[in-house]
Amino acid sequence: MEKEPAPKNLVGIFDSGVGGLSVLREIQALLPAQPLYYLGDQTHVPYGKRQSEEIRRFSFAMTQYLLDAGARLIVVACNTASAAALKDLRQAFPNIPFVGMEPALKPATQQTHNKVVGVLATPATFQGELYATLVEKFAQDVTILTSTLPGLVEAIEAGQLESRQTRVILEDAITPMLAQGADTLVLGCTHFPFVLPLIRQIAGPEVNVIDPAPAIARRTRALLQENRLQISGSQPAPVRFATSGDLGAFRSAIQNLLGINAQPEKLIWDAAGNKIQKQG
Repeated sequence: MEKEPAPKNLVGIFDSGVGGLSVLREIQALLPAQPLYYLGDQTHVPYGKRQSEEIRRFSFAMTQYLLDAGARLIVVACNTASAAALKDLRQAFPNIPFVGMEPALKPATQQTHNKVVGVLATPATFQGELYATLVEKFAQDVTILTSTLPGLVEAIEAGQLESRQTRVILEDAITPMLAQGADTLVLGCTHFPFVLPLIRQIAGPEVNVIDPAPAIARRTRALLQENRLQISGSQPAPVRFATSGDLGAFRSAIQNLLGINAQPEKLIWDAAGNKIQKQG
């Protein structure tokens, strides 16, 4: 059976699970004619508790899979994977443009009035070199408060966007930050924009909440233009979805989070976690 040709100028997007769909949503809104291929590694979600070397291995395998599928640009739609692997990915694939995630500390430090910023992210993001560099570069005169929100990624993966449990996790993280004067919150995980209404409800109207996804979409567009890969037009391009987890759960998540009735593909890992491929 002959391999189906890849769509022209395909953009590959990957995350540990459904969080990167918040990035895909913004890219699709900005670049409706650009073909997209989204991969969620739900077998290994959440990445935030894993070791950097393991996250790096998964990231390389998913990048290779998307390149083999015809991707011309890769979006690492995961803060944790970006912290662990983005630098190495760019070195390993010098001819491929990469867009990565980083906590939006620069705009946060520019927008805060109280000089107190709260960052919501995973443990692995806070432990990475990228985060330390951002703090050193942009937050010398700003107090940075951090929280890892244990259990929130899992709750979002399970579709619990408005549950009591989700609210408690967010309140436990945000309320102490507000008490210490935080007037700006940074979403440092791509899962978190899906509970943005709840975050704003808890934080109140006076607190600025920064979702990096729109900026990531703009960066994707700029790199596509720079590399002459952008496809212009308003006619919606095909979007493919794949998961290493449960197909039914992933299909429901896409429907609930994006309103898209998709038929995702099933991917499987080899025993060592070094390679991912389509089932069958």
